[in-house]
Amino acid sequence: MNPRKAGWGVLWRVLAQARPYWLHMTGLFLLGLLSIPLALLTPLPLKIVIDNVIGSKPLPALLRNVVPGSAQHSASSLLIIAAAMTIAVALLVQTQGLLNWLLQTYAGEGMVHDFRLRLFDHVQRLSLTYHDAKGTADSTFRIQYDAPALQYIAITGLIPLLTSLATLAGMILVTARLDWELALVALGISPVLFLLTRTFGARLHARWTDVKMLESSANSLVQEVLSSVRVVKAFGREQREQARFTHHSIGRMRELIRVSFLQGGFDLATGMTLATGTAITLYVGVLHVQNGRLSLGDLVLVLAYVAQLYQPLQALSKKLTDIQASLISAERAFAVLDQSPDVAERPNARALKRANGDVAFDNVSFSYNPNHPVLTGVSLKIPSGARIGIQGKTGTGKSTLMSLLVRFFDVTSGQILLDGVDIRDYKLADLRDQFAIVQQDSVLFSTTIAENIGYGVEESTPEKIVEAAKLANAHDFIASLPQGYETQVGERGMSLSGGERQRIALARAFLKDAPLLILDEPTSAVDTRTEAAIIEALERLMQGRTTFMIAHRLSTLESCDMRLEIADGQVRTAPTLLQTGGAA
Repeated sequence: MNPRKAGWGVLWRVLAQARPYWLHMTGLFLLGLLSIPLALLTPLPLKIVIDNVIGSKPLPALLRNVVPGSAQHSASSLLIIAAAMTIAVALLVQTQGLLNWLLQTYAGEGMVHDFRLRLFDHVQRLSLTYHDAKGTADSTFRIQYDAPALQYIAITGLIPLLTSLATLAGMILVTARLDWELALVALGISPVLFLLTRTFGARLHARWTDVKMLESSANSLVQEVLSSVRVVKAFGREQREQARFTHHSIGRMRELIRVSFLQGGFDLATGMTLATGTAITLYVGVLHVQNGRLSLGDLVLVLAYVAQLYQPLQALSKKLTDIQASLISAERAFAVLDQSPDVAERPNARALKRANGDVAFDNVSFSYNPNHPVLTGVSLKIPSGARIGIQGKTGTGKSTLMSLLVRFFDVTSGQILLDGVDIRDYKLADLRDQFAIVQQDSVLFSTTIAENIGYGVEESTPEKIVEAAKLANAHDFIASLPQGYETQVGERGMSLSGGERQRIALARAFLKDAPLLILDEPTSAVDTRTEAAIIEALERLMQGRTTFMIAHRLSTLESCDMRLEIADGQVRTAPTLLQTGGAA
């Protein structure tokens, strides 16, 4: 895609996202416009000193109307007035800068906050396929480090561009009234600046694209290694991971150096162009003073205005190149919002308070890749309250079958019914609220034990949390901890043992009290003694619930009413363990 067209598209999306802050942006623009009269007033005291204090020229007409008559002919009075004007203008400039900074901070941070919330909400709703393909680090980088580009474009990029344009127009007008030939000479460098901006802007856009990709890659590596630090240490691969990170970091550094060379080259070319324009203006201006067309004070004033005329020209050129990095970041952030969830809620989805638990798979097929089906023609009827054991080799589709039931993915063909209704007809949140899931590797959050147990319930009392922990055989070990239920479990619960994490996950399932239960290898990673405590708790948990239990050990499935075997994409009931229900 043409970088320039892509840039305009991103810019319009940034403006649309910033719409709630248009009033603040308007305030920033108006504050920026104040810099025009302040810029015009700044060199005026110097002109008064040269022409009216040191020289003997009369005051300009504008000043004669405000300066008392007695002071107009007193050099000392005019010197005091010039000094007072210098202080007053400086005070106004600083006040304008303070107000501008406060409004910039409020609007910019609010804008980024809203954008991050939108990105985070959308990323959570994206399918597991997207997360498996992109990885969590990439999404994290875009939310944390790409989202602030919105502020850089709208607040510190676009507003200064507009105010620079207005300042440029004001300076051209004032300079032309003093000496239109000098104004034309000063503006003669504009086509050169435009050409430089166009040339360097396109090249910087491409370079910044590479930099952002390398930054995201390096961030992904850091997150991957730190989240798997136990494995890294166990295999003694610290040096290997250090080498990988060094490779990514050097690649990023090289690209940034290339960007710096480009940006430095642009700044050098711009600076020399402006210096050339200033030199020519000075040469022509001195000739005009010698010819009597300008006074020395007017020349000083014109040169000051030309210097300030070049400031917005330089700002325009520099902003248009500096903004390239922010445009790339914004483009990456918006790319996340352009991703559509694979699992979408239907427009008129049905509410579901509490399901009975009757489940049916009707000729269900599923594949992650069209050429490699995972499940084919699965048909099952499972009555409410039945216990279903699922076995099969690793990778045969056991967890996939359960993921389809919870709608982590949608079936490729066929349908899954819950209480006789296609699960795609239910509201997604209501459907998933019918399930409690206990996984092989129980995931805990970096908070207290109490908050982890109550995670699946909006409002849970301490009494209910303790009751759930007792049912899960977790209360005794929790109570023995120094801070009890307020103990922080650490990242992913790593301050607890595997059995302790699993019992907290069971307590979470007890508290949720869902009508359907999915147990994915709940005892595979614990010792025999802990397994016995967990199985005892599982027996209580499964009472009255439609339960799906995935396990490799047949002993774990002995209490099941039906056992399913999955192989080669087919699901069949084990002939000797079928007691209730059956295959359709």
